[in-house]
Amino acid sequence: MNRDLTRSKPKSTILAERRDEHRRAALAEARARLAPVDAVVLARDGLDAAQLAERRDAELVNVVAHESSRSIAAIVRSNVLTLFNGVLGSALVLVLLVGDPRDALFGFIVLANAAIGVLQEYRAKRTLDKLAVLHAPKARVRRGGTDHDIAVAEVLQDDVLLLRTGDQIPADAIVLSAESLEVDESLLTGESDPVVKGPGDLALSGSAVVAGHGAARVHRVGAESYASALTAEARRFSLVNSEIRNSINRIILYITWALIPIILLVINGQMNAHGGWAESINSGKWREAVVSAVASIVAMIPEGLVLLTSVSFGLAAVTLARRNVLVQELPAVEGLARVDMVCLDKTGTLTEGRMELADTTVLAAVPGWESALAFSAVHPNANATAAALAPAYGTPPTDAPAWIVPFSSARKYSAATFGTGSTAAGTWVLGAPDIVLAAGSLDGSVDGSLETGHDDALTLSHDLAGRGLRAVVLAHRPASNLVEGEGELELAGLVPVALLAFREKVRPDAAATLQYFRDQGVALKIISGDNPRTVAAVARDVGFDFSGDGFDARELPAERDAMAEVLARESVLGRVTPEQKKSIVLALQSRGHVVAMTGDGVNDALALKHADIGIAMGTGAPATKAVSRLVLLDGQFSHLPSVVAEGRRVIANVERVANLFLTKTAYAVIISIVIGILLWRYPFLPRQLSIVSSMTIGIPAFFLALLPNARRYQPGFLRRALLFSVPAGAILAGCIMAVYAFSRAFPNPLLTDAEAVTTGQTATTMTVLLVALWVLGALARPFDVWRALLVAAMVAGLVLIMAIPFARNFFALDIPSGPLLAVTIGVTATGCLAVELLYRFLKKHGAVSERE
Repeated sequence: MNRDLTRSKPKSTILAERRDEHRRAALAEARARLAPVDAVVLARDGLDAAQLAERRDAELVNVVAHESSRSIAAIVRSNVLTLFNGVLGSALVLVLLVGDPRDALFGFIVLANAAIGVLQEYRAKRTLDKLAVLHAPKARVRRGGTDHDIAVAEVLQDDVLLLRTGDQIPADAIVLSAESLEVDESLLTGESDPVVKGPGDLALSGSAVVAGHGAARVHRVGAESYASALTAEARRFSLVNSEIRNSINRIILYITWALIPIILLVINGQMNAHGGWAESINSGKWREAVVSAVASIVAMIPEGLVLLTSVSFGLAAVTLARRNVLVQELPAVEGLARVDMVCLDKTGTLTEGRMELADTTVLAAVPGWESALAFSAVHPNANATAAALAPAYGTPPTDAPAWIVPFSSARKYSAATFGTGSTAAGTWVLGAPDIVLAAGSLDGSVDGSLETGHDDALTLSHDLAGRGLRAVVLAHRPASNLVEGEGELELAGLVPVALLAFREKVRPDAAATLQYFRDQGVALKIISGDNPRTVAAVARDVGFDFSGDGFDARELPAERDAMAEVLARESVLGRVTPEQKKSIVLALQSRGHVVAMTGDGVNDALALKHADIGIAMGTGAPATKAVSRLVLLDGQFSHLPSVVAEGRRVIANVERVANLFLTKTAYAVIISIVIGILLWRYPFLPRQLSIVSSMTIGIPAFFLALLPNARRYQPGFLRRALLFSVPAGAILAGCIMAVYAFSRAFPNPLLTDAEAVTTGQTATTMTVLLVALWVLGALARPFDVWRALLVAAMVAGLVLIMAIPFARNFFALDIPSGPLLAVTIGVTATGCLAVELLYRFLKKHGAVSERE
């Protein structure tokens, strides 16, 4: 089933995009007007005071307008400016202007519905904003020959950044100097391997320094930076796709269109029922006609269903927050329960973004090899691969090495030489097998055993690489063979001692969580910017039944249908660009899939935004968390099953109680049309309908919606609800009209006209209350103690309202007697029997189900 995935942009978003364009153009113009800078002096001393002032005046600062969360205005707008609030809000204003304030009780539902959504989503916003402040990075710059730590937003064009291990690069910059400088760009590209940077290379904003140090000149700031441009499209506003919300909105839309002729029909009927248009206007009875019309409107709109849905979502969001799952938009609770396809980023999502030792193969038992590995692991400048040795090898030699060659990605190895008295005597080289063992057996033994050892090690390393693992060899030779040099080492004569296999550390809960989704019939796909073989290795570690090398996304067709064909076959993809991730999500959605996307990097933001449900890791980039629907604050995948369980409970229970609300809508529409055609007075006051809504729908539905329910999601929420509610509403409408017609045809001669009207309204109110309570009893089955008490409490509440004089007076009730009471009892009994037969018929045919 194809879906129209294009969503119109609100005016605020269009204006924001235009501001970004103007901002980029202004930055380019301001940069062109800057005075020339002496590159040598700049590299040595940084910007001087005059140059700093010039750039501040030109607003060449690293300020980015992207927020860490949705704005308060956007939250209020999405929860207040709804069709539901518009219709009922207008009705509320009319009642307050021309009617009795007691008939405006339904206004509390409008306020409560908006307040719940605003408060919960504002709470999520505050949490994200606090996270953004907590993790706000600093930048170190050189200015006037002195080093300063400043806020990222204070970085200026041409500032000299001092880059150290662990720093996040705040703006696009050109490297001026580098010492073994390696940058992790996985948040931008998905590539897990660090990238070596040298003088003249471009270091992108959002990347992080993982090894070495250096200096770089800021090249682009603010809206011009790479990370800013990458996340600009992700800021496009869109609401999460919710079947419950869409269905309710569709009902309200249909009712709104129907309201126009029905209101005209009802108003005309009420004016004629009060003596005609001229008489009603002259006597002021038109006010009663307006109140009666409002009563029909309120009865037709399932206002309690909207409120109950918001409450259910809100309570689920609170429950999930206690489990460190942040719900940014309430209907997202429902979303994950509907998902049938989950797309997973690899680096930082399935994996922790660091290496771990997978296996060690000892090739030659040279004394001290474990100590040599421990020295590499605990060295202060150890790279990520060497540091992963620490858990297994933690006891280095007690004496310091005589000579060290630090690791660099250019040479692809590190080395250390220990004296003859050391427990690790000799020269130890740790690095890439194809480099360390390249010298072969130039200085090997006569029998060729050394060459054989090299061949075996290289063969094994190639096999490990084919499985997506990173192979590193530890080689050794006696210290007497050392050929010293400035940072260089002669590699001939090395004996391979151990071959070490490394892999990315998979999150411990990833495999079990993905198996849960498989058991639930949810398809899984891994889409990563990393090497396909590496992605395939991680896929196997998390339980994918997969033996290939992964699909290279550079071969992925651009046309959506063709892409969908490939995705039907492939589940593990590497070298996926950020734009391709978004296209993959859209291609899957075009085939009717409900898609969830998980990710942590800036490169995932576009896909997260376009997915039905975007799930960000708490350690991810701020832009990624801002556009996602759910945030796993502690990064634990194991929380996702609880999100699914909450979503299922909400969907199943809301569907159950929707039958109550839509039954009221059905009979309200029918009686409004009939009353309008017959030119009769409306049989209820708005406050009397408030009793019906509260006692038979609102209060019991609230408790029913909180009960456990593990039923799997089934599409067709609206169809199933209408199959029960429309016939049940027709039964109720028939009962109401029968009692009301009798009260009009055979009025009590002992009563005044006003008293007869009140008695007739009371009889119809009693009828609808009792039959609607039977509808409640049917939908609450099977009964247990709590459900039985709930229905009994509603019956007791009805008795109290009828028995207490103040309540009767407030709700304008006068209990009928004589023939009208007998007819009311008989019609009510017939209506209850008809509802029971309808329920049993639909249950037999699977249209309604009891609690699971």
